[in-house]
Amino acid sequence: MEISGLVSAVVIGLVIGVLGRLVVPGRQHIGILWTIVVGIVAALIGSAIAARLGVADTKGPDWIEWLVQIALAAVGISALDRAVSRR
Repeated sequence: MEISGLVSAVVIGLVIGVLGRLVVPGRQHIGILWTIVVGIVAALIGSAIAARLGVADTKGPDWIEWLVQIALAAVGISALDRAVSRR
């Protein structure tokens, strides 16, 4: 993986993670690094799901892909927050 690919994965992960965090109500007890990690994982899995559904490559913005990625990030952040809160 090239440096530009790594940087863009982190930036997209940050955006998806932050948007997913905004969807989850209340205060989350996880840091920004975990938010980025969850966002990157959600972006990768969401892209794979969108490709399987056939909505990954559309004319214009890929709104459905973004919604899937943000929903996955929200679920991941919520699950991670619950796991951290129990400790």
